[in-house]
Amino acid sequence: MRVSVVITVLNEADSLPRLLDSLAAQTRPPDEVVVCDGGSTDDTLLLLEAESRLPLRVIRRPGANISEGRNAAIRAATGGVIAVTDAGVCLSPQWLERIVAPFEDAETQVVAGFFRPDPQTVFETAMGATVLPELREINPAHFNPSSRSVAFRKSAWAAVGGYPEWLDYCEDLIFDFRLRDLYGPFVFVPEALVHFRPRSSLRAFFVQYYRYARGDGRADLWRRRHAIRYLTYLVATPLIALAGALVSPWWWALYLISIPGMFWVPWRRLTRMWGGLSLTQKLQAALWVPVIRITGDIAKMIGYPVGVLWRRRRIL
Repeated sequence: MRVSVVITVLNEADSLPRLLDSLAAQTRPPDEVVVCDGGSTDDTLLLLEAESRLPLRVIRRPGANISEGRNAAIRAATGGVIAVTDAGVCLSPQWLERIVAPFEDAETQVVAGFFRPDPQTVFETAMGATVLPELREINPAHFNPSSRSVAFRKSAWAAVGGYPEWLDYCEDLIFDFRLRDLYGPFVFVPEALVHFRPRSSLRAFFVQYYRYARGDGRADLWRRRHAIRYLTYLVATPLIALAGALVSPWWWALYLISIPGMFWVPWRRLTRMWGGLSLTQKLQAALWVPVIRITGDIAKMIGYPVGVLWRRRRIL
């Protein structure tokens, strides 16, 4: 079974050494690594050209979005099994061995791996707790893998038409949905683990979630979730404030009820991540959680209609 690892990069000089080191340390070495560069202007290409430990090929597609880059790399790959990951992660030593093992069964078409936050700061610890699910929260029958950790047969990729090149974000979800529709639930291998560093600033996180929501709007995803978010922030929240001011202050007690429910899950995750933090740092991380959650919601409310407008213009 020949396995090709596929990666897309764009100005990843800071994070690329960690990924390449972890790829070189795999217990099951890749038969080839195909990297598509989208037009890097930093030292990304120099690092790739200097890499001698891996059977690595670089193809260049300046201006390509992530879907176009992945499809180009997969098209160039010679392996019958494609394992996809991203710059910005560190692979566990057995990642490739575990994620390709199920393909020994000829019926297996897609394998979903998993990822964990790898925070370096107090803010990143809070970020990981707020936005990344824990394994115990995953229902394998419905889990849609991120392209940080997924593998599939090249024939399955071709059968669904590859990654959707009209999408620059949320492309992996649409790809997952097409694969699931054709082949059913994916094999879930949580031991095929990658470590993912969360966004390191509130600004970077805002941009990330704005783009995610814009992708949702373009792909017509999660209408109900977005509708609930708009109703919560733009209707329910101001109505409760108005009722408290005009009818009775007791209405404001609804905030005290809803706030713990809104932040309970990330706070619970945080308590399992903050072992190495001081008491002051734990308090800082706990206070960051609502700021991060609300910032993400605002970014989504701004990004989603931008994507919807794009989709409607495309249809027209």
